[in-house]
Amino acid sequence: MGLNETASADRLHIGFFGKRNAGKSSLVNAVTGQETSVVSEVKGTTTDPVRKAMELLPLGPVVIIDTPGLDDEGDLGELRVKRALQVLNTVDIAVVVVSAAVGIDREEAELCELLKKKNIPYIIAYSKSDLLEKIPTAADNEIYVSAIDNTNIDALKDKIGALHKTSEEKRVIVSDLIKEGDVVVLVVPIDKAAPKGRLILPQQQTIRDILDAGAHAFVCRDSELEGVLSKLSEKPRMVITDSQVFAQVEKLTPAGTHLTSFSVLMARHKGDIKAFVEGVSALRSMPADGRILIAEACSHIPQNEDIGRVKLPRLLRSKLGDMVQIDIVSGNDFPEELGRYDLVIHCGACMFNRRMVMSRVRQAKAQGVPITNYGIAIAALNGILEKVTI
Repeated sequence: MGLNETASADRLHIGFFGKRNAGKSSLVNAVTGQETSVVSEVKGTTTDPVRKAMELLPLGPVVIIDTPGLDDEGDLGELRVKRALQVLNTVDIAVVVVSAAVGIDREEAELCELLKKKNIPYIIAYSKSDLLEKIPTAADNEIYVSAIDNTNIDALKDKIGALHKTSEEKRVIVSDLIKEGDVVVLVVPIDKAAPKGRLILPQQQTIRDILDAGAHAFVCRDSELEGVLSKLSEKPRMVITDSQVFAQVEKLTPAGTHLTSFSVLMARHKGDIKAFVEGVSALRSMPADGRILIAEACSHIPQNEDIGRVKLPRLLRSKLGDMVQIDIVSGNDFPEELGRYDLVIHCGACMFNRRMVMSRVRQAKAQGVPITNYGIAIAALNGILEKVTI
């Protein structure tokens, strides 16, 4: 990712849904002004969700998602429809593309009901309106468009922008917890699992949020924390650390200085920190042969000291015993059925948007399975949860 690029997880996610040959891909290309999706008269040309991160005026940084047809057929078609509907877990706004000549059919009507249930703002775009002799009057959440002659393409983007402005929720990482002039120390371990030549995304975003608040950020490695604290003329307002060195950092943090972690801040920023704090209590009643699911947002090659695949499982077994069962999933590979688990521990989800994280929280709640996140789980296992939660 370039220095000036917005992370995909922080972009507005716009999904285009509809039946095969409704004109989804053509409309996506018209909206983006690019050949984002393959267009063909053959039904089912789009077989997997196609994502494109871009700058789209007047909306700004967005992720556009074209999806397979909702009426796809056969065993493979069912899988494609399932993938299309899974996209609903990530979209902030949906565009339901309906052939103007046909009108809303069962699949589109059911999708609209599902969008209402999931509280996802949506627009019904009647495509191929150039084939109509007369354009009907559209409702507030409807628009007649044509990718052939660009009819109402800009108006569609304006409608999406208006929906976004109405539903936009301003969320910060840490700037509401500090004030101008405060000193914040960030502890960033540099180990084998650290990315070469850069900081990980939550660290970058937290530093930027501190600067936006007019506070002063001091960044150091865990081995340098004691020296940095001794050089400060006043104790810091807050120490933010990588969760994996909670225990060491907690011992050095001055009394009266708030301690937290990047992962805890991400839980607050993107998830439901109340649910995560409640969920972590499952560790206290975990049976000896309990089963835990560790879910990572990003798919990456495991490192020797990977926090999700190595350090956290090792800490769990040291506290709960070697009989505890631990399953690990990454990326979009999140089980539909969670009932076999006693606890789900999710990462900070820097690669997911808030809607995706909250969809997993709701899924766990609906199935009666406690859910927490890395930072809160590690703090609880180290006996310092009350000190680090916000």
